Amino acid sequence: MPPPSASTPPTFPTPPPAAWRPSSTARPSTPKIPRPISTASRSSASPDLAREGDILMSSVQHSNTLAKTATLRWAPDLAAIQQMLMQRVVPPVVIIALLGALWELLCSSPGAALPPPSQVLRDTWELIVNPFYDYGGNDVGMAWQILASLERVAYGYSLAVVAGIALGVLVGQSTWAMRGLDPVFQVLRTVPPLAWLPISLAGFQDSTPSAIFVIFITAIWPIIINTSVGIRNIPEDYRNVARVLRLNGMEYFTRIMLPAAAPYIFSGLRIGVGLSWLAIVAAEMLIGGVGIGFFIWDAWNASMISDIVLALVYVGIVGFILDRMVAFIGNRVTRGTAQG
Repeated sequence: MPPPSASTPPTFPTPPPAAWRPSSTARPSTPKIPRPISTASRSSASPDLAREGDILMSSVQHSNTLAKTATLRWAPDLAAIQQMLMQRVVPPVVIIALLGALWELLCSSPGAALPPPSQVLRDTWELIVNPFYDYGGNDVGMAWQILASLERVAYGYSLAVVAGIALGVLVGQSTWAMRGLDPVFQVLRTVPPLAWLPISLAGFQDSTPSAIFVIFITAIWPIIINTSVGIRNIPEDYRNVARVLRLNGMEYFTRIMLPAAAPYIFSGLRIGVGLSWLAIVAAEMLIGGVGIGFFIWDAWNASMISDIVLALVYVGIVGFILDRMVAFIGNRVTRGTAQG
């Protein structure tokens, strides 16, 4: 092979051409245009999102329905409240206002023996606005006087409730007990409450237990009588049901006897609580100490008629509240059959 000349450049073998492939870098970039998503495609693409939207709309509709229902319910309630006020509140307020005006008219003359309401209000204003003062001893406010009396009533009345219901059940269940004890009860219940006070003072040698005993012996008789009547009036069907179910003595007492006689029992309890409050006011006038009864007696000795009038108003209000409390409990327990 002849050597190449100096003027001829060297030649190299050319590789065969490869197949042409488009390069990724050389591909032109096409701008992506966002495509609107329809409701159908969104629902099919994301069912959870659609479900949440439906739940949200249902919640809003439910809230609107509840708001409309509450608005509709409030309207009859307001009408019922207005009707209740017109029937139960307005009549006594009108009667009290008329009686107060008549009292003011009759006692405003110079020769009147009793003070008019305006003078009573002026004389007792300090007792009204400051019922909890305590200057030591028996010189305390009206609130403390009433609370002391209520404490004695609570003890005596509670004992009367327990003993009265027990004796009433005994007399109502047993014909022999009714024939033997009923005459004794009828004789003792006619004794005035204050007639028991000397006996109790002689027996207890203390004023507080004596007052509690007077309350007990005064309140127990209507409870015994009403309970025994309720037990005797239990329907025979109830007794037959107890025999069929084979209830023991305690089950019959708690499931049949007490529920059936409850309206009668609570009628006796209402009468008894009124007599208890009446008895303690009368007993405290004689035994002394702190109490609304002694306050009335002390005001009489000091010729403070206005204080006596104020105390009588408080006595009436407290007695009314006690009666309504027992009536409310009886209405709840007996489901309205003890109303009266």
